[in-house]
Amino acid sequence: MQGNRLTVPCAVAARSCYTSGPFRGLLIKPTTTIRIENDLKARIAAAAERAGKTAHAFILDAIAPTVEHDEADAEFHRVADERWARVLATGRTVPWDDAKAWVEARSRGERPRKPVPRTPGR
Repeated sequence: MQGNRLTVPCAVAARSCYTSGPFRGLLIKPTTTIRIENDLKARIAAAAERAGKTAHAFILDAIAPTVEHDEADAEFHRVADERWARVLATGRTVPWDDAKAWVEARSRGERPRKPVPRTPGR
C-alpha cells in the first residue's frame, strides 16, 4: 500500500480489465504454448519476415492446412463408416461392373441412369 492507494502489479491490473466487466472475454484469446528449438524459431522468424507476416501469423498459416486436411479426412471416414453400416444393415450394393460403366459414361459427358443397388444372390 502506498499512501491511501493500493499498489497492484501492472499485469494483475491489466488482466482484471479484460476479465471482468462488460468487455469480459472479448479481448483475451486462449493461448497455446509450443516449444520450438532456437534454430527453428530463427528460421520461422526469417520466413515470416520474407512473407511480410508476424511469426504468429506465419505459424497459424502453416498449421491451418494440416488441421483442414485432418478434418476432411475425418469427414471422409465418417461418411465411409456410415455407408458401410448401411451396406451391412441392408446387404444392398451396386456391382462393380455397373458402377464402373456408370462412371465411364459420366466421364464421356453422358447422363446414364444411376445403377440400382441390389442384394447379392437375389
